Amino acid sequence: MSAPVNHLEQRTQDANELLEGIMPSAITLAMMLRHRKMATWLRTEFEGYSDSTLTPPYRRELPGHIVARSPQYGWIPAPVDDQQKVEYGRLNLNDGVKALEKICLSCKKGTGNRVVLPSEEMTKLQSRINLSAELAINVSRDTYSDVLKTIRAAIYLWTRELVALGVGGEHNSFSPEERNKVATLDNPEQFWRRAMDELDDLPIPDTREVGFFERVFGRTG
Repeated sequence: MSAPVNHLEQRTQDANELLEGIMPSAITLAMMLRHRKMATWLRTEFEGYSDSTLTPPYRRELPGHIVARSPQYGWIPAPVDDQQKVEYGRLNLNDGVKALEKICLSCKKGTGNRVVLPSEEMTKLQSRINLSAELAINVSRDTYSDVLKTIRAAIYLWTRELVALGVGGEHNSFSPEERNKVATLDNPEQFWRRAMDELDDLPIPDTREVGFFERVFGRTG
């Protein structure tokens, strides 16, 4: 299978390219280069983290707003103090890229996604604030977008380094010499940490907002 490195780098910068579609190509490239650590990281990001202790920091302890379901007014801000916001108002996003991107695409800018608190945590917080209503965390669209943008940026940085070392262009395979030349780049943590630090300075788009007709009728392209 062909794995054009330069094209993959370009795709990460194209807002019309969903990360869900980019990642299989990135996994193929990692396998062709014998970048086993990179391939493992990409697959885990694609499929999601079943072990929350392995969740990278850009997915961990992300802030949200605690809301309560009111029979009269719907979901409203819960009466929690600052300590309770810190203790209960953060969560890990362990889902795979496809699920995260679907949530992000379904939200308008300025809105978010509501995640119901786990039953044990909900019971504890209900007791502490003397409220029997269902409780949830409202996570902003921007938070989902930043996670996806970080993953996309890490792939961009990796491909850029590959190009810099001379393995860009169209390839059906890589020679042992080419693989040896880029062996040190099989380090996903290096790239996602750089992505976290440099995110605002990289040419990586936010997850695009889906228009009304696309939300109703699906993608037409």
